[in-house]
Amino acid sequence: MGDVEVVLRKYDERPHRRTTTRHLGDDEFGTWLGSPRGTIVTYSYGRKRSEATRHAAVRVIPRDAWWCAIFFAEPSTRDVYCDIIVPARWESPAEVTLIDLDLDLVRYRPDGRVELDDEDEFRENIGVYGYPSEVVAAATATADELRAALLANVEPFASRWRHWLDQL
Repeated sequence: MGDVEVVLRKYDERPHRRTTTRHLGDDEFGTWLGSPRGTIVTYSYGRKRSEATRHAAVRVIPRDAWWCAIFFAEPSTRDVYCDIIVPARWESPAEVTLIDLDLDLVRYRPDGRVELDDEDEFRENIGVYGYPSEVVAAATATADELRAALLANVEPFASRWRHWLDQL
């Protein structure tokens, strides 16, 4: 299995962040990508910089869904981080583009609390980028569905991701 470049962009296609991951495999939930501890992430917003990740992680990119999720190995206090996105666009088997719509859901260890993050940025960017009403509706509905799934601990948010983390 080869490397996959994950390219996150804003709605206007401006670069947001990028990282190189390992393709681990595919299942009914989507394509699973892995990042060992120390993987370099390049951030293009604010002051451009690169940072090494502090924890190993796996990411699932579902087919035709308005989200993707990153699952973090312990001892990270974040269990899972979900980006609300326009459905992923595979440029090739080695590159995927994710259009970040700002809204994020985070589930924390050890208490399992789930928080919606960057709602203010989402509301601001509705005007900045001119998100069409159908994009706003899909993003907010997806956030509600993800919150419920994370709180109920349904797959792939329960334990499936651990199989893929073991593959890393």
